Amino acid sequence: MDKSPRPSPLAPALAERVLERLGLKGLPAPDRAGLAALYSSWCARVPMDNLRKLVHLRAADPGPLPGDSPEDFFAGWLAHGTGGTCWAVHGALTALLEAIGFEARRGIGTMLAAPDLPPNHGLTSVRLDGETVLVDGCILHGEPLLLDPARETAVEHPAWGVRARPAGGKWVVRWRSPFAPDGFDCRIDSLAADAPAFTALHEATRAWSPFNYELFVRVHRAGGVIGAARGNRIRFAPDGAVIQEPLAAAERQRFLVEEIGISEAFAARVPEDVPMPPPPGHD
Repeated sequence: MDKSPRPSPLAPALAERVLERLGLKGLPAPDRAGLAALYSSWCARVPMDNLRKLVHLRAADPGPLPGDSPEDFFAGWLAHGTGGTCWAVHGALTALLEAIGFEARRGIGTMLAAPDLPPNHGLTSVRLDGETVLVDGCILHGEPLLLDPARETAVEHPAWGVRARPAGGKWVVRWRSPFAPDGFDCRIDSLAADAPAFTALHEATRAWSPFNYELFVRVHRAGGVIGAARGNRIRFAPDGAVIQEPLAAAERQRFLVEEIGISEAFAARVPEDVPMPPPPGHD
């Protein structure tokens, strides 16, 4: 029996405000259709970004990292349109799904940027009709992805399509990252994490993370995906084509406000990029 500590439930009034902002009328049914509708809307309205984290770290704020609690995450999103990095995104998404009545769980994975990395990615999964489906709020694959221990599964889409294959009792999800448009692997290591584990792993990113220095954002728009990474505006068009162009410093605020939907007040606070140092121990 799972005796891991459970966070306080998301307040019904807050869940209702979030669902309304997601464009959903009423409480979705906790079934496949309800999950598909909610996740599709999430992908189009809740960016995976590091905006609040950049502001927080550049100010040397010693308080909890932004979005570490679902309430703080949704306060930022409702006020300014900001999202968060994986630990914040999936803590909030899991809490919202639980408030609706889904059997949702936090999970832990590894973005395989190099061999033998420790876990570095939070995720969310849902049990439905005896099956497990992934709803990753950072990979943003548009439709729930079945995790089948016996076969490869996929969400077919030219811009945000993904594939999941079983591998040694785990799964590897192949997706189109802004850093690797031709394909990038994320290994799912556990589907049974909890809020304290997320907080500890989130806090561990304070010292170094690829999202601590340069603007990163990713969200669905107009049948494709738009975002920014490493000083570039990157778009995965509906036909799968990748369009990449420099995002000048003078254009960043307009991009965040007009294309991503960030409030002008918060967009004005986002600091300029600084060079990313190597990870600790790799000087």
